Amino acid sequence: MISRRPLLISLAGLVALAASPSLAESLPKGLDTDNDATIDLAEAKKAAGALFDRLDHEHDGTLDTRELRRRLKKGEISAADPDKDGTLTKDEYLAAVEARFKAADPDNDGTLDARELHSKAGRALLKLLK
Repeated sequence: MISRRPLLISLAGLVALAASPSLAESLPKGLDTDNDATIDLAEAKKAAGALFDRLDHEHDGTLDTRELRRRLKKGEISAADPDKDGTLTKDEYLAAVEARFKAADPDNDGTLDARELHSKAGRALLKLLK
């Protein structure tokens, strides 16, 4: 006799998936530019570069602690500032983004899905992207 239990469990799973938002819908708007339900490093750097430009109110090509507030803590700024001038250039900022991206990508597949972006490391990355 064939058991119907596995079939019922499978159907219940499909219903739950259909009722929940898709992975693409749970990603922050504007980050997934190729609409593949993941964020890759190029997409992350593109968003981070645009944010850097918006935060650079003085248009001097650097961000200071005031411009970076709520995104990086003082110690994190120091760690991302190899020339120790107290500011981050766009290249230094993007290097910090890359480091956070790698920390949020535990399976090392080069992409972040919604689950990875909602992890502690993913949320830390998102602070630098939006």
